[in-house]
Amino acid sequence: MTLNSDTIDRAFVLGIDGVPWDLIHEWIAAGELPNFGTLLGEGVGAPLESTTPPTTPLAWPSIATGVWPDKHGIYGFKRVESDYTQEMYTSAALDRPPLWELLSPATVGNVPMTYPASELDGTMVSGMISPSMNYRFTHPPEFVDELTGRIPEYQIGLNWYDYADEKDAFTEDLASLVAARRSLMDQLMEIDDWRLFFFVYTAPDRLQHLIWEEDVILEHYKQLDDILGDVLEYVDRHEANLFVVSDHGFGLISKFVHLNTVLANEGYLTRKGARGTRNSLERLGITKSTLHETFQRLGIDDKRLAKHLPKQLVDGVAKQVPGDHSLYDVDFSETVAFAYGPSYVYINDTERFDQGIVSPSDIPSIKRDLQALFSNVTDPDTGERALDVHDGDDVFPTDEASPDLVVVGKDGYEEKMTIDTDVFAPAGAKAASHRKHGVFFARGPDIRARDSIDGLSVVDVAPTVLHSVGEAIPDDVDGEVQTEIVASDAEPSVRKAESARQSGSATDETVDEDFGDVEDRLRGLGYME
Repeated sequence: MTLNSDTIDRAFVLGIDGVPWDLIHEWIAAGELPNFGTLLGEGVGAPLESTTPPTTPLAWPSIATGVWPDKHGIYGFKRVESDYTQEMYTSAALDRPPLWELLSPATVGNVPMTYPASELDGTMVSGMISPSMNYRFTHPPEFVDELTGRIPEYQIGLNWYDYADEKDAFTEDLASLVAARRSLMDQLMEIDDWRLFFFVYTAPDRLQHLIWEEDVILEHYKQLDDILGDVLEYVDRHEANLFVVSDHGFGLISKFVHLNTVLANEGYLTRKGARGTRNSLERLGITKSTLHETFQRLGIDDKRLAKHLPKQLVDGVAKQVPGDHSLYDVDFSETVAFAYGPSYVYINDTERFDQGIVSPSDIPSIKRDLQALFSNVTDPDTGERALDVHDGDDVFPTDEASPDLVVVGKDGYEEKMTIDTDVFAPAGAKAASHRKHGVFFARGPDIRARDSIDGLSVVDVAPTVLHSVGEAIPDDVDGEVQTEIVASDAEPSVRKAESARQSGSATDETVDEDFGDVEDRLRGLGYME
């Protein structure tokens, strides 16, 4: 049914993490995914360019706000502090209003980087990076009791790396996770009072990291296609425009490239020497790696240990126990530059860091030298250059505190921060990782069907969603309204942009206590970069 565009007041954004455009387009053409085929046949589908680097914590906030990370303020799962410790990014760091604040009432489920849940006009269930299903996990807070009462098996997520030797168990557990996520979506669909419905499935990302086998991946996408069928029926009943988007794509990797090893080999980074306590522990064979193995043998996982170790103690131990961590095993008093995830290289300057040794006036020349260094990193087995190097000022032009360089592995390679013996190492259990292009689909009463559309990026999603329902667009968005797919002939209207912090968002300090019991507090012990 075609409606007058003035009457279209609802938009549904279905997020699917890590969808590779080439594969899904191939499966649609083969008739394997009929509901995705409906999207393409009755609307529009195209590749969607991600952030640089193409990672979940950067891209979902960019999809939700229409701006790049230098404006919305979230550069990863964690940020490095001036004293070289690390802190979690949370929704409190988001510095631009997301769609669910601009288009309300809203129903929001499982969107990464939304913990703690916003005090929005509507209902929210937080997603990835949530430490637990506590009273901050949902809004209103009491909704968490409704959720767990109806879906007792609900989980925030699965760690794919725990299943490296149990792939069959992983696919079974992941299917159960998706089923519970679908039950949550069904529960939220009972709420009729919404203008925006924004829901994300992150399972494809987890699956594809561990298993890059086409038959296994296709079986998973068939489960998602079935879910999409429910969504199509739902949006048709509610006369809503539907947007299906992914934060990035996916592809095979074969090797890791250790950025800090590159820096160490060329004298830009100095590892901590084996002196004092570190020397004694190393002679006894006590390292971060051996400690981790011991804890595993004793049945003590990261979360259980974290519950009994405050962050201050973790940081203290991490600095004393020798290992290969990109922060805790670096002698910053003798380091010019270091890499810290995802993909970032920081020059250790005196204004930014407590033990900085580089004068700000020397940053431009050092940056040029580092760009040349990383650009020339070559795989000895193939002769291929392994890294794409970007100037942080070009990628993040509005933020003076952004990383100095962004270094991303080319197809087949993934950058790592570990200070390893060798620059290159086999990818091991990690079969595949992120690529630059995900997917975009749109269909609905105010969406004009067309074969394709060129040049889409993640920051185009929010302004296009807003315009499709006649809502004004913040005047500082980086994305563009894709007017060629919106049936309305009206020009996009504009509103004055404001900081999300001005709208009453919580500060980082008010939620920092929640992360005292998360395994991220143990990253410094070398459990994971």
